[in-house]
Amino acid sequence: MSTRSSTSDLNALLARRAFGEVLAVTEKITAKNPRDIAAWHARARAALGVGRLRVAEDAADRALRFGDNSPDMALVRAVIDNRLGRGSAAIDRLRALIAMSPPNAIDATLTLADVLHRSARHDELEALIAAGGAWLADPRCALFTAPVTVRRDPQGTIHSLEMIARGDGEETLRRLAGFQAVRILDSIGEYRRAFELASYVHASTGAPFDVDGMIDTANAQLKSLERVSLKHGSAAVEPRAPAVKGVALVVGLPRSGTTLLEQMLDRHPDISGIGEYDGVTTMAHSASSTGFWPSHLEGLDHDAAKHMQDAYLQGARVTQRDGTKWIFDKSLNTWRYLPLVAAVLPGAICFYIQRDPRDTAISLFLSNFHRTNVGWTRSLEDIRRVTSAERALVARSLVALGIPHETIRYEDLVDNPSGNMLRCLTRMGLSMDDRVLAPESNARTVMTLSHEQVRRPINRSSIGRWKNYEWAFAKSWGEAE
Repeated sequence: MSTRSSTSDLNALLARRAFGEVLAVTEKITAKNPRDIAAWHARARAALGVGRLRVAEDAADRALRFGDNSPDMALVRAVIDNRLGRGSAAIDRLRALIAMSPPNAIDATLTLADVLHRSARHDELEALIAAGGAWLADPRCALFTAPVTVRRDPQGTIHSLEMIARGDGEETLRRLAGFQAVRILDSIGEYRRAFELASYVHASTGAPFDVDGMIDTANAQLKSLERVSLKHGSAAVEPRAPAVKGVALVVGLPRSGTTLLEQMLDRHPDISGIGEYDGVTTMAHSASSTGFWPSHLEGLDHDAAKHMQDAYLQGARVTQRDGTKWIFDKSLNTWRYLPLVAAVLPGAICFYIQRDPRDTAISLFLSNFHRTNVGWTRSLEDIRRVTSAERALVARSLVALGIPHETIRYEDLVDNPSGNMLRCLTRMGLSMDDRVLAPESNARTVMTLSHEQVRRPINRSSIGRWKNYEWAFAKSWGEAE
């Protein structure tokens, strides 16, 4: 396949968002021709599209190194930096790109506005808006100017966003605008209007999601653990690779306090938070391809397990701060793959964080999660079912698998941050450092939906939030306690 035809084919796949196909095709192309710029460019975009940020970074850097000086690649590289929590680096790249007046200047400026907001560089965002420009006429502009306009005109900002959400524009744009309006409505106490708009956005922009399949997989793991006849002191899954040191992972659902916990631990000079790293999910994909996941990990070859472990550690260390002894992985999928963690990453520590399930649920329902990957957030009933499955599985797995762990309640973490941090750090063999008690001082860009909350000192403002929506919860919610 010629470079021209391969580029055309790859662009067609990217246009269809067939990111998995692009990754498979470009792996073959680059194996034959390691200097194929078009393949590396497409690979970077595809990996970014599915959240495989370390793969995206490697591909983008190779494309740049081999001479891809296109404005599109410059923008992709800046987005990767931002997604990896390197806000300052992303801002520098974007400003340099915009200064060249490229064809994608509007996209670059919209991205810059988003990065400035997430980096809490409010004065610079206001200055960017005041400077004007063609980007302010773009239909997407309301999404990125809202953090500024809402302070002087909340109802006008809500109206602009809701008009987009209920319009006939591109689906992603409607979804983003809708949930941004939901967040503002919730913040000013218009709870029924917020819930109604969230329901509309879920219904009009959602995608099919197999909740039954997800829960069946969790229950199958649980039954497998229950069938194991454990000898005293033995674990349900034997390690298939050497023990690792300096690896800690969060276990918990989105919106359960995982970002707060990471931001606190990341303030310790010996711990480096690495965000929502895709390493555990990649391990699961690799194990599935061997046929040993989820039911036959005892057959997983030691060399294959060591290869998975090496790949995980290599990717995790990409964003590890120099001089730190520990990485803290905030992947929100770890709870689904604990037997694999026990087999491939023996010695890793898990911190299981729980929160009032109703507070977690309303926060999930009112937030913009990926409509296909996290499609179970589309209704309170689906959230309840997943929450019940997660709690049953994790409680059993951590003990049966012999994984060293601590269980933390979000409410306790907020009320007694010092005591809970001491417990976590002791588990890691580290001394207490008071910097962990001031997560709001963490300069690393937060890419999660909690990025605004963690910029404030630890507080109880979100505890009991569900009571504003008590009328929306069915009696079945008692089962999720």
